Amino acid sequence: MTAPNLTYREALRNRQVAGLLLGDLLANIGTGMIIVAMPVQTLTLHGSVPPAIAIGLVEAAPFVLSTVLALGIGLGRVRVAPRTLLIADCVLRSLTFAALGVLAVTGRLTLLVLIAGLLFGATFRLAGSSSRRLLATAAAGETGRFAVNGLLGLNATFALYILGPVLGGVIVATAGSGVALFCDAGGALILLVAVLVSVPRAASDRDALRNPGTGESGWRILRRRPVAARLLVVEFFFNFLYMPIEVALPLYVSATLHAGASGLGLMWGALGIGAFAGAALVNRLRNLPQRHVLIAIIGLWAMCPIALAFVGSLPAALVVFGLGGLVWAPFTPVAYSFLQSGLAAEEQQPVVTLWTTGATVAAPLGLAIGGPLIALTGVTTGLLLSGALTLLLVPIAARAVLGRDVAAPVG
Repeated sequence: MTAPNLTYREALRNRQVAGLLLGDLLANIGTGMIIVAMPVQTLTLHGSVPPAIAIGLVEAAPFVLSTVLALGIGLGRVRVAPRTLLIADCVLRSLTFAALGVLAVTGRLTLLVLIAGLLFGATFRLAGSSSRRLLATAAAGETGRFAVNGLLGLNATFALYILGPVLGGVIVATAGSGVALFCDAGGALILLVAVLVSVPRAASDRDALRNPGTGESGWRILRRRPVAARLLVVEFFFNFLYMPIEVALPLYVSATLHAGASGLGLMWGALGIGAFAGAALVNRLRNLPQRHVLIAIIGLWAMCPIALAFVGSLPAALVVFGLGGLVWAPFTPVAYSFLQSGLAAEEQQPVVTLWTTGATVAAPLGLAIGGPLIALTGVTTGLLLSGALTLLLVPIAARAVLGRDVAAPVG
């Protein structure tokens, strides 16, 4: 009989898990500050470059080299211990953002230097993100995997969408965006200390990378495990089809709800609060059939943009978006838990890294499509299309997780 999944509280009794998650939380708060600070910093530096193009270049820079490296790990056979990758990410990020902070507060930062710093400083960003998950879930064991994935989602929701942006806005308004760069560097240093203290090198190499000499590429593993491949497709399009909503939302708030910047802030706040509650409730889903939970999340989230298209008041829109955040937040932790349960130890790194990369690059690609889509169809039709296309993922997800060739959990 399979042992029941641990609760959040039980998982946090493991000191390695607790130390890693605390470092992850504090590092994500620094990243949340940067979400606010970077556009402000860019607007002071863009010079003759159009503001929209400058912001786009700054936002895209961290994804370029990090995607190349992550694909190299996911599709190649070379294995680097997750602990090593995460340490490299923390060191490079802290040094780069500290240097950018010094240049910013002394008035010597230029747009080209900022883009170059983000380009090279985020080289290990995606590999480091997947390494956090691998190290934490390995430390928690099979029964603690679901709880740890849920806690990682809770950290990200609270830090990236609630506390980090709020603190970032305060710091930018009172001390300048350059100071926020120092905060992000400090968060990376805190995570570095957490890794060094909580994850002994020998334990990390043994548990997270058991057979480095016989590693397969993530692509070959996915070919042998069709369920993981299909789930990757579902994960990619679930994130991809969400992104047009981010393009439509400012226009929706101004044209449909007749609200200004404060209304837009309230909408994102509602999503963040709903997502935080949803991430906290992942703990309650631990003993439900994960396959059916994934399908239900996709269908319920699809109703959010569809409902927004028929809502004409700010209070009603806040309720809809808040409920959307509530059902959306559990998707990633449940999907990763289901994926990892069907992988052997030596298969975790390439597949999880490939998944993280696929889920992440869906965002800029979705934004690139979202702009022309909303311009062509209009806000209301664009929201309806986002929801309707997401609904089409429901039968695909059902085929992915309920098909006969679903791999049995390893262990």
